[in-house]
Amino acid sequence: MNLHIDLDGEVPIYQQIRDRIVEAIARGEAVEGDALPSTRQLAADFGINFHTVNKAYDLLKREGVIRVNRKSGAVVRRDPSSGRAEPGFVAGWEERARVLLAEATVHGLDRDEVVRRCHAVLSEFRAEEKTTP
Repeated sequence: MNLHIDLDGEVPIYQQIRDRIVEAIARGEAVEGDALPSTRQLAADFGINFHTVNKAYDLLKREGVIRVNRKSGAVVRRDPSSGRAEPGFVAGWEERARVLLAEATVHGLDRDEVVRRCHAVLSEFRAEEKTTP
Protein backbone atom coordinates (compact mmCIF):
# COMPACT_ATOMS: atom_id res chain seq x y z
CA MET A 1 0.00 0.00 0.00
CA ASN A 2 1.43 3.32 -1.09
CA LEU A 3 0.16 6.34 0.83
CA HIS A 4 0.53 9.84 -0.54
CA ILE A 5 -0.07 12.81 1.72
CA ASP A 6 0.42 16.54 1.29
CA LEU A 7 2.38 17.82 4.27
CA ASP A 8 1.61 21.42 3.26
CA GLY A 9 -2.08 20.87 2.42
CA GLU A 10 -5.10 22.32 4.19
CA VAL A 11 -6.44 18.90 5.25
CA PRO A 12 -4.87 17.77 8.55
CA ILE A 13 -2.22 15.07 8.08
CA TYR A 14 -3.98 12.57 10.34
CA GLN A 15 -7.15 12.95 8.23
CA GLN A 16 -5.17 12.45 5.02
CA ILE A 17 -3.63 9.25 6.43
CA ARG A 18 -7.06 8.00 7.50
CA ASP A 19 -8.57 8.84 4.10
CA ARG A 20 -5.75 7.22 2.08
CA ILE A 21 -6.02 4.00 4.12
CA VAL A 22 -9.80 3.86 3.60
CA GLU A 23 -9.29 4.40 -0.14
CA ALA A 24 -6.62 1.68 -0.28
CA ILE A 25 -8.99 -0.77 1.39
CA ALA A 26 -11.82 0.20 -0.97
CA ARG A 27 -9.53 -0.35 -3.98
CA GLY A 28 -8.46 -3.75 -2.66
CA GLU A 29 -4.83 -2.72 -2.10
CA ALA A 30 -5.24 -3.64 1.58
CA VAL A 31 -7.55 -6.49 2.51
CA GLU A 32 -8.98 -7.84 5.72
CA GLY A 33 -6.15 -9.23 7.87
CA ASP A 34 -3.39 -7.17 6.24
CA ALA A 35 -1.04 -5.48 8.68
CA LEU A 36 -0.56 -1.73 8.45
CA PRO A 37 2.80 -0.08 9.13
CA SER A 38 3.47 0.69 12.78
CA THR A 39 2.74 4.23 13.89
CA ARG A 40 6.44 4.85 14.41
CA GLN A 41 7.38 3.44 11.00
CA LEU A 42 4.74 5.46 9.13
CA ALA A 43 5.71 8.59 11.07
CA ALA A 44 9.37 8.05 10.17
CA ASP A 45 8.47 7.48 6.50
CA PHE A 46 6.66 10.84 6.35
CA GLY A 47 8.90 12.70 8.80
CA ILE A 48 5.99 13.47 11.12
CA ASN A 49 5.20 12.92 14.80
CA PHE A 50 4.02 9.37 15.56
CA HIS A 51 1.11 10.84 17.57
CA THR A 52 -0.28 12.14 14.26
CA VAL A 53 -0.33 8.61 12.83
CA ASN A 54 -1.74 7.32 16.10
CA LYS A 55 -4.62 9.80 15.79
CA ALA A 56 -5.40 8.49 12.28
CA TYR A 57 -5.28 4.87 13.50
CA ASP A 58 -7.53 5.74 16.45
CA LEU A 59 -10.10 7.18 14.03
CA LEU A 60 -9.95 4.06 11.87
CA LYS A 61 -10.30 1.87 14.95
CA ARG A 62 -13.36 3.78 16.19
CA GLU A 63 -14.88 3.47 12.72
CA GLY A 64 -14.36 -0.30 12.76
CA VAL A 65 -12.01 -0.23 9.76
CA ILE A 66 -8.96 -1.58 11.60
CA ARG A 67 -8.22 -3.39 14.84
CA VAL A 68 -5.18 -2.68 16.95
CA ASN A 69 -3.52 -4.93 19.47
CA ARG A 70 -0.12 -4.99 21.11
CA LYS A 71 1.18 -8.12 19.39
CA SER A 72 0.05 -7.71 15.78
CA GLY A 73 -0.25 -3.92 15.62
CA ALA A 74 -2.80 -2.35 13.30
CA VAL A 75 -4.62 -4.79 11.01
CA VAL A 76 -7.32 -4.17 8.39
CA ARG A 77 -10.66 -5.33 9.80
CA ARG A 78 -13.12 -4.53 7.01
CA ASP A 79 -13.64 -6.21 3.66
CA PRO A 80 -15.65 -3.76 1.54
CA SER A 81 -17.00 -6.55 -0.65
CA SER A 82 -18.67 -8.24 2.35
CA GLY A 83 -21.53 -5.75 2.34
CA ARG A 84 -21.49 -5.50 6.17
CA ALA A 85 -22.24 -1.90 7.13
CA GLU A 86 -21.86 -1.05 10.82
CA PRO A 87 -25.06 0.15 12.51
CA GLY A 88 -25.30 3.92 12.34
CA PHE A 89 -22.75 4.19 9.55
CA VAL A 90 -25.27 4.90 6.78
CA ALA A 91 -26.85 7.88 8.56
CA GLY A 92 -23.46 9.48 9.18
CA TRP A 93 -22.35 8.75 5.65
CA GLU A 94 -25.50 10.34 4.20
CA GLU A 95 -24.91 13.44 6.28
CA ARG A 96 -21.36 13.81 4.94
CA ALA A 97 -22.52 13.06 1.38
CA ARG A 98 -25.24 15.71 1.68
CA VAL A 99 -22.62 18.35 2.51
CA LEU A 100 -20.39 17.29 -0.40
CA LEU A 101 -23.33 17.35 -2.81
CA ALA A 102 -24.38 20.77 -1.50
CA GLU A 103 -20.83 22.04 -2.08
CA ALA A 104 -20.89 20.71 -5.65
CA THR A 105 -24.20 22.48 -6.26
CA VAL A 106 -22.99 25.75 -4.74
CA HIS A 107 -19.91 25.63 -6.99
CA GLY A 108 -22.01 25.16 -10.12
CA LEU A 109 -21.78 21.44 -10.91
CA ASP A 110 -25.04 20.22 -12.39
CA ARG A 111 -26.73 16.96 -11.38
CA ASP A 112 -25.50 15.00 -14.41
CA GLU A 113 -21.89 16.07 -13.83
CA VAL A 114 -22.09 15.14 -10.14
CA VAL A 115 -23.54 11.71 -10.96
CA ARG A 116 -20.92 11.13 -13.69
CA ARG A 117 -18.10 12.00 -11.30
CA CYS A 118 -19.57 9.81 -8.54
CA HIS A 119 -19.70 6.86 -10.95
CA ALA A 120 -16.10 7.52 -12.00
CA VAL A 121 -14.90 7.52 -8.39
CA LEU A 122 -16.93 4.41 -7.50
CA SER A 123 -15.45 2.56 -10.46
CA GLU A 124 -12.03 2.79 -8.75
CA PHE A 125 -13.21 0.71 -5.82
CA ARG A 126 -13.22 -3.08 -5.67
CA ALA A 127 -16.58 -3.36 -3.86
CA GLU A 128 -18.24 -1.62 -6.79
CA GLU A 129 -17.50 -4.68 -8.99
CA LYS A 130 -20.09 -6.72 -7.08
CA THR A 131 -22.86 -4.10 -7.25
CA THR A 132 -22.57 -2.78 -10.81
CA PRO A 133 -25.05 -4.45 -13.20
